[in-house]
Amino acid sequence: MATRGDVEKGGVKKEAGKVPSPLYPQHEGEREWVPWIVPVFFVANITVFVITMYANNCPAHTTARDGKCIGRFLGRFAFQPLRQNPLLGPSSATLTKLGALVWQKVVHEHQGWRLLSSMWLHAGVVHLVANMISLLFIGMRLEQQFGYVRIAAVYLLSGLGGSVLSSLFIRNHISVGASGALFGLLGAMLSELLTNWTIYTNKVAAVLTLLFVVAVNMVLGILPHVNNLAHIGGFLTGFLLGFVVLMRPHFGWMERYGMPAGSNCTSRKYLLYQWILMAIALLLLVIGFAVGMAMLFRGANANDSCSWCHYLSCVPTARWTCTN
Repeated sequence: MATRGDVEKGGVKKEAGKVPSPLYPQHEGEREWVPWIVPVFFVANITVFVITMYANNCPAHTTARDGKCIGRFLGRFAFQPLRQNPLLGPSSATLTKLGALVWQKVVHEHQGWRLLSSMWLHAGVVHLVANMISLLFIGMRLEQQFGYVRIAAVYLLSGLGGSVLSSLFIRNHISVGASGALFGLLGAMLSELLTNWTIYTNKVAAVLTLLFVVAVNMVLGILPHVNNLAHIGGFLTGFLLGFVVLMRPHFGWMERYGMPAGSNCTSRKYLLYQWILMAIALLLLVIGFAVGMAMLFRGANANDSCSWCHYLSCVPTARWTCTN
């Protein structure tokens, strides 16, 4: 049984004999954290959306020519007409006012804070619900395993990475949402599997499952009105961060808890390849953020260096274009 002190310190130790999860094996002596930062992020996102809808006040700001507000019984919380926002949410003007990612404002009006504020805004109820389900499904288990500091760092830095990459390519549209941060958690899950390869069972199946989930979401990201570049930036940031902050002792070190008393375990806690992966990932992170930020605030247009990269976010077809 966990003591009161264990819980107050943020985690409890795993009971002996408990069957480890196939994706997150936990051995005797490892701490299992009590998640709280992911629920805080969950509540924060919902609170910001409520504030956004209050500020939007569709009935007061929408004319008959624009159409009828959806859910007028909600009063000032009513949604914009569907032809303006099919996701059941506020207007673009409201999102811009409250901190949406807008290239012009970030670069020329020195509002770099939008790189972070945009990840707390959502375009509508549909957008919010989809992201919050993903946050709880992915984030809760990760925080339980790795603690609030590391998961908060992955979430926030991945959101920032997604915003930076998005701003380098997208200049004429606003962007909001936590998708970059959520893709960062997926990326961190993948790199965590790779760097902690020795402690996993069914490791190939786990990697293939994660790659399939990521691939499906990336393919959906080429649809119009979806900022797939934020997804890609968040995923790459989280993938690199996973090698840095989610490294765990290798299998031999873990198993020392099951050795008879008096046994001499001289193996090192981490393997050489783990340190190499961490060093490479950290170097790429620093370079990536430094170059990305420098290009962004210089006003560089990354499309000039990569003429086909815009297809990563939207692919035009006979049914839609990518200009609007």
